Amino acid sequence: MSEAGTQSLAERIEALFRTVRRPDRSAYSNEEVARACRESSGETFSATYLWQLRTGRRNNPTKRHLEALAAFFQVPVAYFFDDTESARIAEEITLLAAMRDAGVRDVALRAVNLSPDGLGTVRDLIDSIARREAERRGSTGR
Repeated sequence: MSEAGTQSLAERIEALFRTVRRPDRSAYSNEEVARACRESSGETFSATYLWQLRTGRRNNPTKRHLEALAAFFQVPVAYFFDDTESARIAEEITLLAAMRDAGVRDVALRAVNLSPDGLGTVRDLIDSIARREAERRGSTGR
């Protein structure tokens, strides 16, 4: 993250690639995204150019390029310009990505009818397990 909690254009694009996945959960390639952006915008849009945007080597795309990226990743174009909007959209994308996971979706659906106390207990259990797994990963050097 850049200063004051804002993200650069490259960081925002990279976050989309990390979070928005194919239905089989594999990542999109630069070539796939560039091809889709070329087709939707009619603009020149190469995999190399997209890589340059992702890595910050280029940081001044046209409005049409950003519109094409926004359309591909199904986010409002404001995601690239507005820090507040970008943070809100990033949270929604992360939640949607998690909900695509069948195990996460199953837990969420089971929790729908729990009382606030029951939900608190579930949250505490998840936090406890996450801490234990993080400690285990740390002790195995991963």
